[in-house]
Amino acid sequence: MGISNLLAQYRERVDTYLEACISEQSIDPELQKSMQYSLFNGGKRVRPTLVYMVNAMLGGVPQQADSAAAAIECIHSYSLVHDDLPAMDDDDLRRGKPTCHIAFDEATAILAGDALQCLAFELITSDAQLDNATKVKLIHKLSISAGHQGMVVGQSFDLRNVGKMLSFEQLEAMHQHKTGALLQCSAIMGAITCGKTNAEQLSAISNYAKAIGLAFQVQDDILDIEGDSEVIGKPQGSDLEQNKPTYPALLGLEGAKLLLQQLHTEAVQALKPFGSNARDLIALADFIVQRDH
Repeated sequence: MGISNLLAQYRERVDTYLEACISEQSIDPELQKSMQYSLFNGGKRVRPTLVYMVNAMLGGVPQQADSAAAAIECIHSYSLVHDDLPAMDDDDLRRGKPTCHIAFDEATAILAGDALQCLAFELITSDAQLDNATKVKLIHKLSISAGHQGMVVGQSFDLRNVGKMLSFEQLEAMHQHKTGALLQCSAIMGAITCGKTNAEQLSAISNYAKAIGLAFQVQDDILDIEGDSEVIGKPQGSDLEQNKPTYPALLGLEGAKLLLQQLHTEAVQALKPFGSNARDLIALADFIVQRDH
């Protein structure tokens, strides 16, 4: 099965799971609408796909990975809602649609993000497919990756360094936290749901996810320069206009493209211990470096 079909298959699976997770009954239906708006906004579902693919590579079954895949998407979606707020990136568009605070209002967007963050942990703890030890491992990994040692500190560092020239090491560290932490978390959560991994396998999976996490960001930076605004869902050159630290700004466009290829090679090399079982994850790495949005 091609990567496009696999992405569609896993996107449909996690979306079906998520659709059943937001209650229709509420004293404030507008909150539910804003949560659904933020969750189902055309995302590629790369993070849930990573959860499912790693689980499958290790011999697991999708039912083991459903709540973890949905949880990581809830965390990712909440982070995008908050990142778009006027106090942060102040974006009006997300994937070509009005951002949550534009479609609703700023207070509703803040609360939708808060609720999605809580929902992530609710989904894991209420999953009857998982034993308690597995649930604790998943929650521990997700909370570290999403919090002050992961995604949140990456966003904080980014906000404090707009307009500043960063070293390559600083830029890499920022994106390892802001973008890479959740991608690495997705891969490790997929392994945890399977429950059949040793330390060497976890290290290889983590190295793969670290490489594609940085590659994802490098390609984003390249698309900001070369992408079509209608395809990438935001104005072309917006990062450049806002003077954000990017890989092309630091390395030049050709240097960023070279780095992208190096990261792709690192990702593929990391999967060698898994042989042919890793073919879908290799295809995902190919997709990440070749995507146009």
